[in-house]
Amino acid sequence: MPSVRDEGGYNQGWSGGGSTTLRSDRRCDLMITKMAVDPSRSVLEIGCGRGELARRLAGTTGMAVLGIDRSPGFVAEARQNATEPTVRFEAADFTQPGELAGAPFDYVVGNGILHHLYHSLPRSLEAMRALLAERGRLIFLEPNLHNPYVYLIFSRPRLRRMAKLEPDEMAFTRRFITSALDAAGFVDIEVSYRDFLVPGTPDRLARAVVAAGDVAERTRGLKHLAQALVIVADRP
Repeated sequence: MPSVRDEGGYNQGWSGGGSTTLRSDRRCDLMITKMAVDPSRSVLEIGCGRGELARRLAGTTGMAVLGIDRSPGFVAEARQNATEPTVRFEAADFTQPGELAGAPFDYVVGNGILHHLYHSLPRSLEAMRALLAERGRLIFLEPNLHNPYVYLIFSRPRLRRMAKLEPDEMAFTRRFITSALDAAGFVDIEVSYRDFLVPGTPDRLARAVVAAGDVAERTRGLKHLAQALVIVADRP
């Protein structure tokens, strides 16, 4: 399954396919379970890419969703495909809050974004905290370094090159991100292990992997091998 690459040639996702859609939909639905859905609330998605997550969030919840990305090409494609009345897209830098109309937000979310900010994580988390309303919530899904697939892709230089990873991106552990969130002033931090459906899974195997993963997520000694960390933290 081919990857989706940004203007710099780095892998920013996976194109098409039933397993890609299934994986994205499950992740969006999981995020929604961490929200108090109300049409009066607002969501900022950082690293929106081509807009799939933002569109599903808006269409499912009715909340106002702003998707931002550093790639003008991705944002143009997201705008072209947007039909939901409560979603919009901008090419913007979240560390420059003056660029973001609609702040503060009730939720700041992202799928596989924080690990791209590994070397600037303290500053990035502080910027996200400033974008949240009082008692606003951060919700991210990130690659779990304890997952064998993730560990190999991120730790082996040859595999990093093959996967077109950015030089600075790095998966992390539950302990690492919990400590970083605490240092950035977040409270009620919850980091859990979810999802064994890795990118590029053949479509014919996707449902079986999901079924097996649902069991593994509830199994002591296996759940920490899940592909993703579900990260939830609140602004005081």
